[in-house]
Amino acid sequence: MPRKNTRNTKNRIISAAWRLFYEQGYEDTTIEDIVFESETSKGSFYHYFDGKDALLGTLSNVFDEKYEELKRTLDPSLDAIGCLAYLNHELFAMIDGGISLDLLARLLSTQLLTRGEKHLLDRNRTYFRLLRSIIASGQEAGQLRRDFTVNEIVKAYALWERALLYDWCLCGGEYSLVAYSDRMTPLFLANYSQHN
Repeated sequence: MPRKNTRNTKNRIISAAWRLFYEQGYEDTTIEDIVFESETSKGSFYHYFDGKDALLGTLSNVFDEKYEELKRTLDPSLDAIGCLAYLNHELFAMIDGGISLDLLARLLSTQLLTRGEKHLLDRNRTYFRLLRSIIASGQEAGQLRRDFTVNEIVKAYALWERALLYDWCLCGGEYSLVAYSDRMTPLFLANYSQHN
């Protein structure tokens, strides 16, 4: 039981931090603000994080919280490609409307520069587990090609999403991420359809 409380404390800190980063900006958010907003203590904060910069690597946690929520809302009548397009749309809508472009760019750049753990590539994330499940089910149901392994399709799909995010950041968010992805992702996914 203490483990769950520990996890909840860390998640509350992460959620509060990203909410504040979006509302008042990264530079204008203090550790005191985060502690107050998360209803935790400075001791708890420093137990999990060395400082505010350490929170930049936790955006993948925010994404995974969204995927946990989306898992419960997946329409069972959707095929594998429909499920993947739905997940992409919902996450990118959240990013478009709730994650600052500057913070996303910082996360992506820290992932490029870090020599240690690369959170976005952690295969134990909810994101990758969900993708593997959807793609394996899609292959079993004859919806997705079987001349690619589940892991090959997962890797290509994750690469596709990261490419969209990097390009959106490089272009300074000059176009709607979700609208562009809604147009292009079905074309990308069609390459893996059994009926291609």
